[in-house]
Amino acid sequence: MSLPSIIQSRGISTEVFSALKNSLFPGASDESVAMAWDYCAARGLDVMLKPVHLVPMYVKDKNTGQGSMRDVVMPGIGLYRIQADRAGNYAGMSAPSFGPDIVQILGGIEVAFPEWCEITVSKLIGDRLVTFTAREYWIENYATAGKDSSAPNAMWKKRPRGQLVKCAEAQALRKGWPELGAQPTAEEMEGKEIDITSVSSVERTKAKPVELLSVDQIQEIKTACEFADVEESAVLKFCEYETMECIPGARFDGIMKKIKKKLEQSQVIEAEKE
Repeated sequence: MSLPSIIQSRGISTEVFSALKNSLFPGASDESVAMAWDYCAARGLDVMLKPVHLVPMYVKDKNTGQGSMRDVVMPGIGLYRIQADRAGNYAGMSAPSFGPDIVQILGGIEVAFPEWCEITVSKLIGDRLVTFTAREYWIENYATAGKDSSAPNAMWKKRPRGQLVKCAEAQALRKGWPELGAQPTAEEMEGKEIDITSVSSVERTKAKPVELLSVDQIQEIKTACEFADVEESAVLKFCEYETMECIPGARFDGIMKKIKKKLEQSQVIEAEKE
């Protein structure tokens, strides 16, 4: 299998590319797959766990008023859950509460949906349990069947509660853990329209693919691990990647500092034993 140049430049193997194209992001273009890869690499995420989605969206340029459909990388609600859990202070979530059911004609279709959904998440701050509540309204969150239609798409019509729960949960998690970022999840944005400001072709050419660890850097890390009696699996867990070859080069210094710290701690323990 001959890999496209945009994939080769990122060091993605044939096997991984095949999994990305045929299983994780079926039907996506090579450029979109590369975009998802870069997003995950920049945030230290394992793309093979599919923490993000490629969502087809109608993107309108604010300057020209023109728009087109394109894939946009969006975090999934699963990523928010993982990040909150890894923060070490996530203390659970309430059962969803729903407002009264409403029946309304949207795009010529009769639709029944709950007016709102409310979710509360709990967070340990010191010795205090703090709660964060989000109430999201169905009419403000549902995705339409098309940019020129007010009817809900198939998923929002079939699962009006299930889809709204994820929106309320995402908002509650953002309130409790601002470090998650302000970007909405794929579940919140699917089928919606976003505005952008034009970026010149000169500015686009400045964007560079994420550089991964070089062969020499990987070997240096492995040597340091052996010297400090650190398992390579511990490094992969620290970086949240499955293989060394997927780790961004920008993480090299942090990894070496972590191994050095482990070595220093071991030396202190040995000195105390003596």
